[in-house]
Amino acid sequence: MSLRLFPVVWQESLPMWQTTASDSGHGAGGAGDAGEHGNETVDFETRVRERLRGLRLAQKLSLEEVASRAGLTASAVSRLESGARRLALEHLPRLAAALGVRVDELLPSQPRPDPRVHAKPFKTHGRTVWPLSRAGAGESGMLTFRIHIPPEPPVSAPRLRRHEGREWLYVLDGRLRLILGGDELVLSPGEAAEFSCLVPHWMGAAPGPGGEMEPAEVLVIMGPHGERVHLRARR
Repeated sequence: MSLRLFPVVWQESLPMWQTTASDSGHGAGGAGDAGEHGNETVDFETRVRERLRGLRLAQKLSLEEVASRAGLTASAVSRLESGARRLALEHLPRLAAALGVRVDELLPSQPRPDPRVHAKPFKTHGRTVWPLSRAGAGESGMLTFRIHIPPEPPVSAPRLRRHEGREWLYVLDGRLRLILGGDELVLSPGEAAEFSCLVPHWMGAAPGPGGEMEPAEVLVIMGPHGERVHLRARR
């Protein structure tokens, strides 16, 4: 089985630029700057200033060079970078052109979300399940789990289940007993299987080569229908 890597999709949004077109000096604060979003605006403006300075230094441009390209004085650019002069919306196109970037490249985006999955393991039917994908299945509609199946007494006639969707599994450790309809298979580590969930199926730990019962660990990828059927007792 070839496993697809589903890309993490990040959605970035740019905060609203909240400032006036006034070029007045550092005494420009006042009632208009207050409010519940005041701190957020100040923090955003600070990050834009840092972005301006960072781009200039990365390109090894002097204040004079940027100022000449932007139609400003070197003193004005220095004060804009340091916060001694209010950074107005009208400054951005001129500074972006001077630095050779788009205006939106001056606007810092919100931090990307942590792509790591922090879901805690849970137990169901005596098995330990580690969720390896986020709840809700995302755009793919697929859910991924690592499942530890403890050694169990052999079951002569296990209860088979059938439902919509498809299922993929990969044996990480131990041996897996897989029943699909009228067929019974034993999968060893490194072996994989893919099947329609409309075929009645069941899986459990299989005895080792010497007949001793051993636990099995399996990587399972399934659709939401499979998640509800196999893992419905997790809460």
